[in-house]
Amino acid sequence: MIEKIRGMIAFAREKNILHKIGVAISLTIIAVAGYVLYEMLKNLNFSEVVQAMRNTPPQSILLAGLCVAAGYFTLTFYDLFALRTIGKNDVPYRIAAFAAFTSYSVGHNVGASVLTGGAVRYRVYSAYGLNAIDVAKICFLAGLTFWLGNAAVLGLGVAYHPDAASSIDHLRHWMNRILGLCIIAGLTAYVAWVWNKPRVVGRGTWTVTLPGGRLTLLQIVIGIVDLTFCSLAMYILMPATPHVAFVVVAVIFVSATLLGFASHSPGGLGVFDAAMLYGCLHFQSAFDREELLASLLLFRVLYYYVPFAISLALLSVRELLIGLKAKRVKAAIKHLDDVAQTAQTPPRKPRSAS
Repeated sequence: MIEKIRGMIAFAREKNILHKIGVAISLTIIAVAGYVLYEMLKNLNFSEVVQAMRNTPPQSILLAGLCVAAGYFTLTFYDLFALRTIGKNDVPYRIAAFAAFTSYSVGHNVGASVLTGGAVRYRVYSAYGLNAIDVAKICFLAGLTFWLGNAAVLGLGVAYHPDAASSIDHLRHWMNRILGLCIIAGLTAYVAWVWNKPRVVGRGTWTVTLPGGRLTLLQIVIGIVDLTFCSLAMYILMPATPHVAFVVVAVIFVSATLLGFASHSPGGLGVFDAAMLYGCLHFQSAFDREELLASLLLFRVLYYYVPFAISLALLSVRELLIGLKAKRVKAAIKHLDDVAQTAQTPPRKPRSAS
């Protein structure tokens, strides 16, 4: 049976079927989200959206911005954890923090975060002797932390508040609660699996030893803290009335984030927004659409565009400094070569007077 499954997987890889299925799923999600977004924004008064953004209290925007900053700070531990897991203990935290912040903010906005974020990471880590395989392992382990955190938040949130998930998937409350408990059970089974003995995935130089049980629990905590801060930023920006519980916003937020991630659209643009609007309005129809959209736009500015601008500035300054350093080194080498040639050239004998 296992051999048959392996054969099917090998055939799918050979025919590039998995890639085609992934593209089809992404396009389907984007198309459905586009239709939903169009229907929900139809007849919307955009001048009221702008006014709602202006009416948002500055202290709320500041507090949400601090939560976003805390979320990105937590993201730095994704890379630090991955570096320590693969044995790269000589890479300092400041480099891990720089690579994580810039790679995630660029990946979030450009899309195809595995490729774009991986390219940024390689540019940073290659200066410290890491090769492409090392960077691929870091991306894998950081992604694992992300998914474990999402599974934990989604499983606990759906099990505790199943009607929040029902606003998106329209399943019955008891079905969503069972689904949440299944996610928690799967997460528990994974922790038990890696707790028993070291588990290795991949082949050859691409092998990665998965973190053990205790370290996996640390991964889950890191992911939960990250998503909690991000959800809290969204919650702070939400309209004050009607009041909804934080766990409801967190469940809808994580679901929308996963849909945006699955679509591979830059920053989940359109997909994340459609899922958030759809979930919030179906959970509580008393929400004002203009105010809700204003909250989403403010969140997108704080979580996507501001970090993206900062990252581009930091990367530009880094490349400029690297270029200047390379020029200084080149000039120093040229100077040493000139000195060496001068020392090796014998002095000319003075011409005797005739």
